[in-house]
Amino acid sequence: MNPIIETALRILDIEIETLTHLRESINADFVKTVEAIAKCKGRVVVTGIGKSAIVAQKIVATFNSTGTPSVFLHAADAIHGDLGIVQPVDIVLCLSKSGDTPEIKVLVPLLKNFGNILIAMVANKNSYLGKQADLILYTPIAQEADPNNLAPTASTTAQMALGDALAIALLTLRGFQPEHFAQLHPGGALGKQLYLRVRDIYPLHGIPSVFEDTFLKNIIIEITSKRLGATAVIDDDKKIVGIITDGDLRRLLMTDRDLSTIIANDIMGKSPKTIEPDALGVEALRIMRELSITQLIVVNAQKQYLGMVHLHDLIKEGLV
Repeated sequence: MNPIIETALRILDIEIETLTHLRESINADFVKTVEAIAKCKGRVVVTGIGKSAIVAQKIVATFNSTGTPSVFLHAADAIHGDLGIVQPVDIVLCLSKSGDTPEIKVLVPLLKNFGNILIAMVANKNSYLGKQADLILYTPIAQEADPNNLAPTASTTAQMALGDALAIALLTLRGFQPEHFAQLHPGGALGKQLYLRVRDIYPLHGIPSVFEDTFLKNIIIEITSKRLGATAVIDDDKKIVGIITDGDLRRLLMTDRDLSTIIANDIMGKSPKTIEPDALGVEALRIMRELSITQLIVVNAQKQYLGMVHLHDLIKEGLV
């Protein structure tokens, strides 16, 4: 085997084994931690030093994006003026592999004096941090993944995974729904998938429509002028009775029919696919993909015609 591949696989095996052992840490203290954070009136202050500090920042980001207010506090900065970040109603989550680093030993008594709940994410329960903490999230590490057993690798993987477990357990406990997620992720394609609705799209262009007795020339003019590749066919009450697409026109031109007598009712599709304005844009995209079509007719609860949403609209919004 290629030595590079062999090394990479060995590293992955060590980290997989670490995560397997981490399952044993989902215990009573984990449950108490989730419940305490869920009841917290303040924020979760996540702190650490070195690589643990970097993981702490990621946990803070995941907490905030899933509805758990959180803030990062570097352990070294905490003892040099930043301890004011911690408020009486906050919970402190401290990450440390050894639990015995000098900065942690200075910080922990200060936090204990404040009276905040202190949760330790630590690989050594008998460390200074482990003994002082109110709750322990245990991250047992048999070995780091590097050959010298020094570089934080398996230990940071365990911290990251346990942080994710905490965040998602809290999300589930709170009943955090996609609409809540969308409120916290309004930007980019992800946000649009969660909040962009058909009603935000269809009013941006014309509303092509003809009646059943409209002649072919006027049908072509309507489709061309509105630039959506189709027109709805409606009745006097603005109810949908059909749809005519560019494809219908091309197929008509391949026949020997007398074009001067053709009206909308002769060529329209009589079972057009519709969608309501409150539907998500991603739902419109799903329907178009499943049916291999490029437009949907938008109707209200009374089945009256409101407009049309086109595949190009969804592409423009970044949903594709």
